[in-house]
Amino acid sequence: MATILPHAAKQVRRLESKLLHQLSRWGYEEIILPTFEYLDVLAPGLEAELLDTCYQFVDRTTGRTLLLRPDATAQVARTVAMGLVGSTLPQRLSYRTSVFRYEPEHAGRGREIFQVGAELIGVADATGDSEVLAMLIECLHAVGLPSFTLALGHVGFMKGLMAKSGLSTAGQRRAEQAAAKKDLPRLEEILASERVAKATARAIREAPELVGREEVLARAKKLAAGDPVLNEPLERLSQVYQMLCASGHRDSVLLDVGEFRGFDYYDGVVFDVFAPGVGSELGGGGRYDHLIGRFGRPLPSTGFAVDMDRLFRALKLPDDRENVPRLEYLVVGPRRANRIIAEAAACLRQGARRVAQQTIAGSEELLQRKALAAGRAQQAEKVVVIGLPGQRGDEVTLIDARPVNGNRNGDVQTPPAIKTSLSKLIGSTDAARRQAKGLA
Repeated sequence: MATILPHAAKQVRRLESKLLHQLSRWGYEEIILPTFEYLDVLAPGLEAELLDTCYQFVDRTTGRTLLLRPDATAQVARTVAMGLVGSTLPQRLSYRTSVFRYEPEHAGRGREIFQVGAELIGVADATGDSEVLAMLIECLHAVGLPSFTLALGHVGFMKGLMAKSGLSTAGQRRAEQAAAKKDLPRLEEILASERVAKATARAIREAPELVGREEVLARAKKLAAGDPVLNEPLERLSQVYQMLCASGHRDSVLLDVGEFRGFDYYDGVVFDVFAPGVGSELGGGGRYDHLIGRFGRPLPSTGFAVDMDRLFRALKLPDDRENVPRLEYLVVGPRRANRIIAEAAACLRQGARRVAQQTIAGSEELLQRKALAAGRAQQAEKVVVIGLPGQRGDEVTLIDARPVNGNRNGDVQTPPAIKTSLSKLIGSTDAARRQAKGLA
C-alpha cells in the first residue's frame, strides 16, 4: 500500500478532478461509498475468488464479519437495490475511491487500488453501452492521454462456446479463468483434459485471438455457425462498435471477440483499456444486468473504473517540483504583530491563494533577512513582511522570494523589496487581486 507524497498527490487529485468533471458533464453524480461493509450484506455481489482476496475482520460490537471493500461496483449495486438513490431511472453515478484486495508480495500489483469510475443504471439497449464507452474515451482524452486502445468484446460469445462444448462445471470455470487471462496454453490443456470435441475446441482456442476490426466479426460469425445463442452477442457487439465508429472513435477501438473480464457478474459487452508503456490494463468495465438483482430486483447496468496509479504512469507527467512554489505568499512578522499577521493571511486566502503565516523571534533589525530565508526555506513565491522598523499604518514590505537561477541552497541575498499598503495588497476587487498577485 503506497504513500502518495505531496507533489504526486497534487497531480493525482488534478487527474481525479478532471475525470469527475468530465463525468459530471455527462450527468453523472458522485457517490461516496463506505470503506468497509458487513460481509453477509455485500457477499451476494462478490464471487468466491474475490472473497478470497478480501481483508476481513470482526466487528467488536456485533461479532459479525466486516470486510474492506474489494469492489466498488458491488457496493453501487447494493446501494441502488436498496433504493437509497431513489427509484427514478436511469441513474448515473460516479465515484472516486480505493478498493482493497490481497495480492501476494512481488506480484506487481498494489493491495490498495485508487479508482475513478461510473455506473449507468437502467438502460438496457446498446445506447447504454455506447454511452459509457464514449464517455470513457472522452475522459481519457480530457486528461491528455496521448495514445490508448479500447479492447471491446462480449462475454456471451465465449460463454456460449464453452456452454455447448460439454465442459464440466469446474472445467468451464477453469477455462473461463484461462480465457480471461489470455492464457492459451492453459486453455488448451483444460480442453484436452476434458476431451472436448476437436471442432469445438478449435473454435474456443481461436476466439481469444480474434482481435481487429470488422473482419473479426465476420470470422466469429463463421465460428457461430448460425447458432442464435452465439449470434446474439455478436450482433450486440456489432451495434455498439458501429455506434462508436459513427461518433468518431473508430481509431481508439479494437474488437476482441475473446475479451472475458475476470469478474463473474459481467454478462454482456465488456472492455479493457491499454496504453503504451503500461504492462496491464488502465481500467475497464462492462455490462452487469444481473448483479443488482442479487441484492433485489434486477436492473440493466453498465459501467467502468480507471486505475489511477496506472493512468498516472501512462501519462508520464513531468516532475516540475522545482518550478512550482509551494506557497504564493508567506506572511511573517514579530510576535507582537501576530493578530495582524493572521488577519492579513486570512484575507489573502480569500482569493484562493496558498498562504502560510509565521512569527519570527529575535532582533527586528534582522526581520527582513530572516523573513526572506523563511520564504525560501518554505518555497514561497513572495514574502509579506509586517512590523519592520519604520513601517507606518498598514504599510508592509513585499519581497520576491524566488531564488535566482533556480537555486534553493539557502542563499539569503536580499532582493529588491517593495513597500506597499496591506489594503492595496488584499484589496477586495478583482483588479486589486490581480495587482497584488503581480507585484514584484
